[in-house]
Amino acid sequence: MRPYERLLNYVKYDTASDGASETCPSTEKQLVFARALEQEMKELGLSNVRLDENGYLYGTVPGNVDNYAGPVLGFIAHMDVVDDVPSWDIKPRIVENYDGGDIILEGSGAALSPVEFPELARCKGKSIMVTDGTTLLGADDKAGIAEILTLCEVLLKDPDFKHGPVQVAFTPDEEIGRGADMFDVPGFGADFAYTLDGGAYGELEYENFNAASLKVDIKGKNIHPGSAKDKMKNALTIGMEFEYLLPAQQKPEFTEKYDGFFHLTDMQGDVENASMRYILRDHDADKLERKKADAMAAADFLNRKYGEGTVTLTIKDSYQNMADQIRPHWHLVDNAMEAMRRTGVEPVTVPIRGGTDGARLSFMGLPCPNLGTGGGNFHGKLEYCCVEEMDLAVDCMKHLVEIYSAMQK
Repeated sequence: MRPYERLLNYVKYDTASDGASETCPSTEKQLVFARALEQEMKELGLSNVRLDENGYLYGTVPGNVDNYAGPVLGFIAHMDVVDDVPSWDIKPRIVENYDGGDIILEGSGAALSPVEFPELARCKGKSIMVTDGTTLLGADDKAGIAEILTLCEVLLKDPDFKHGPVQVAFTPDEEIGRGADMFDVPGFGADFAYTLDGGAYGELEYENFNAASLKVDIKGKNIHPGSAKDKMKNALTIGMEFEYLLPAQQKPEFTEKYDGFFHLTDMQGDVENASMRYILRDHDADKLERKKADAMAAADFLNRKYGEGTVTLTIKDSYQNMADQIRPHWHLVDNAMEAMRRTGVEPVTVPIRGGTDGARLSFMGLPCPNLGTGGGNFHGKLEYCCVEEMDLAVDCMKHLVEIYSAMQK
């Protein structure tokens, strides 16, 4: 079975995670999908297939080399999708021999256009899986799962291809930042791994943001507006003033590549009490610390202006740039590039402007760069995935298995 055929089946499952939930996994519907994958893995012939109580699914493609002494390689993808775009009743469509023009999505009439998304040019002449424009597709990250299980099928059906054991795992709740929380690194049994999680095929990612969250609590004073002069402290407008004190160009809409940002994600309240939530991001750890300092300086200024205790900040670190954990194992980058070149594609390294399970796992002792799966426009109704690039992702993993199986510990 080709990976796109698996993806067509997998997108039938609504697996949205829920950041407000305190359970693991955060939604029962992720377990429904995990159980289906568990059954598929057993039918394919993987060994040691196990779904734990937290919704993490593991399995092994046994090696077929006597006295194997090379490193054990793993591949990882996540089962959940975002919950801020409709994720149910998905109607995928295959656009064959894409002509390079606009693709009209049949359910909404919206256009997937190369004018807006010039990266579509790489898919000209190929087949593209799209939505009907009313839901996401779910290729982030069911495409990664489809590719990994297709690799497993290829390896298990080819006894002449000699390789060491290959570990696979599928995680819940990556989209809400919890995908590595309960991951069993020792039990997984791999020395090194790659996540397959989004991006065009040929993209290799081993750098991600350093991340922190910022909560701003503002205490105001409500006075009748008719007699408010020199007495009222409006928590909402003080919050707006806090926002204006931050660097104006360091917002997501003005940044790209290695630029960091402050991103206001939520603001609520009234005259007496208001709260704001931000995420802070930067690839450079020192620059992230400066962002924290900028926020504290803004709060200090407002407290001097309106009185101590008016603005209170809560800053929490979220995750770190995995590059520091990858550099001592640079073969992960070199070998991925070699594997991509063997498929006829020149690799491109891209900084991740977000987080990934691989970042957390790298700091948990499992160095884990990310490989592109062939998709684009994730987390939206214009999401798509290139059929032929999914095939190349499988070929790339097979080359990686070959490369690592030839190494000695």
